[in-house]
Amino acid sequence: AGFIGSHLSELLLTSGHSVTALDNLSTGTTDNLENLSRHSNFKMVQGDILNPGDLEGPVGESDLVYHLAASVGVRYVIDNPVATLEANTHGTSNVLKAARDLGGKKVVLASSSEVYGRSPNLPYNEDDILFLGPTSIPRWGYACSKMLDEFLALAHWKESGLPVVVLRLFNTVGPRQRGSYGMVIPRMVEQCLNNQPVTVYGDGTQTRCFGYVGDVAQAMADIVKVPEAEGQVFNLGNDVEISIRELAELIKRLLNSSSTIEQVPFETVYGSDFQDIPRRIPDLRKIKKYIKYNPQTELTQVILDIAAELGRKNPTEIRG
Repeated sequence: AGFIGSHLSELLLTSGHSVTALDNLSTGTTDNLENLSRHSNFKMVQGDILNPGDLEGPVGESDLVYHLAASVGVRYVIDNPVATLEANTHGTSNVLKAARDLGGKKVVLASSSEVYGRSPNLPYNEDDILFLGPTSIPRWGYACSKMLDEFLALAHWKESGLPVVVLRLFNTVGPRQRGSYGMVIPRMVEQCLNNQPVTVYGDGTQTRCFGYVGDVAQAMADIVKVPEAEGQVFNLGNDVEISIRELAELIKRLLNSSSTIEQVPFETVYGSDFQDIPRRIPDLRKIKKYIKYNPQTELTQVILDIAAELGRKNPTEIRG
């Protein structure tokens, strides 16, 4: 019922698969299931990966498991550090054990570009040395927990042959994403639609690469068809770089907004113990060797789709 999960579920159902979604609705919402509930091959089970018993039915009756259940967004991670670490460690362990014990089901683990931490090597390559900050900074706890997820998944692959594929997602964006958890594009879009000040955290020179959720979901569906991808780690996203200040200016221009752009210190938003990453760019060469992956959805179109989905204006009016 989350952002990426609902898009992936739609794609899989359209492709003729049956989908069972397990969600505790902590950050997901039943609104995201509106289109899914019309499909006879879709089933929603409200449960929690922290409860092993909740996994038995959904995992046992499935051939393939996409593990997307994790804490989401910088804001949520900072406000809920214990729940974040428990979901990312105990929850992932439970999913992998269930997949192993219930027939050796293939697992696609959604990891994060956060595991690269403060690595100075750009673009980030899957074989890079990972470089985190001190344990006193909550952000690195999240990064470490996602890294542990990867170690666990690959350990199951090596020890029991459990077929696993690890995907490191880089800033996936699109409709149904919400700004309340710290997601930058929907937050800025909503501010512009309301002609409120667009808040740029820090000095705005930090850069990110934004991958459209439709492109990401398609890659997630394609990679499972490649047996050679099992036991491996892949970056997944887009490698087109934009600064956060440029992003704010682009959104304001596209939405024809009278909003001003205001810089806000990171410590004002996230506290004094927050550390940011200046640049984050994925090396996509590896995944392109395994599947036909060429993300082509333009950021401008993604922004307009998000604005339209928020229900304030349609794209034609916004561009006008």
